[in-house]
Amino acid sequence: MINTNKVKTYSIKKRQSKVELSYFAKAPGRKRSFLAFFDSLPNILKANQIRAIVNAMAGARKKKKAVIFMAGAHVIKCGLNPVVIELIKKKVITCIALNGAGVIHDFEIAFGGKTSEDVGEGLKDGKFGMARETAEFINNAIKEGVSSGSGLGYAVAEKIAESNLRYKNLSILYNAYKNKIPVCVYIAIGTDIIHQHPSFDAALAGEGSYRDFHLLVENICPLNNGGVVLNFGSAVILPEVFLKALNLARNLGYKVKDFTTANFDMINQYRPMQNIVSRPTQDSGKGYYIIGHHEIMLPLLAQAVIEKI
Repeated sequence: MINTNKVKTYSIKKRQSKVELSYFAKAPGRKRSFLAFFDSLPNILKANQIRAIVNAMAGARKKKKAVIFMAGAHVIKCGLNPVVIELIKKKVITCIALNGAGVIHDFEIAFGGKTSEDVGEGLKDGKFGMARETAEFINNAIKEGVSSGSGLGYAVAEKIAESNLRYKNLSILYNAYKNKIPVCVYIAIGTDIIHQHPSFDAALAGEGSYRDFHLLVENICPLNNGGVVLNFGSAVILPEVFLKALNLARNLGYKVKDFTTANFDMINQYRPMQNIVSRPTQDSGKGYYIIGHHEIMLPLLAQAVIEKI
């Protein structure tokens, strides 16, 4: 027979608790600065992790360490170019890595101030991805630039810089070029709309992307002892490229340890968790995974960093 009168208890005063008043959020208030709001977040879980990422980015800038910003095209489609550009101008970001779609949407913003077609509607009669100007500009920029010895990212960025595109001030590639920030672009042939066009040269595009792989390795080396890697929304290509580039840097004898990584996405993804957050920092450094929509999380992060610096 169970007799609860014999249960052993102890005083809560002797118990270690995971949450205490010092961790609590501050109550909302009117006319509060952004930094005051940011500091009012609870010292718990993801709020603490975002603080750690912000502090790492501000610290990297102070120590002149690398801050590599990697992003899928959805970041651009969410209207976040001005946010990324401000981080470039404030000398927070030291290197940018995009996939092929990122270049496409960035160009279309620069060209016409709009992007992102209705895929389903265009697919019905084979019009999806068949915009003439997008393919001709990017494919010709790659041909000219890579033939002259450039990587894919620089080739397109330089072409945008030389052009009279109406909205080029809102282009990430243009602002990176203007501020001498390297842009690395990684393509998977057949995945981008411009690959459907006769102007596409697979050999030169592949060569340019491979040069950008070596460029990323060079920019990974300054991560050592205080750098930061951010990945916003790339689920496969950029996490895979980053892991190999990091490995190559270490294989060649460069010490790349004690840095911070952070993956921001709307859901948990296997490769970003393994290749951005866990494996690169398994012996040193810190890795974080933050779930949230890009159009909210990136402005929050950027504003906090700018306030800190």
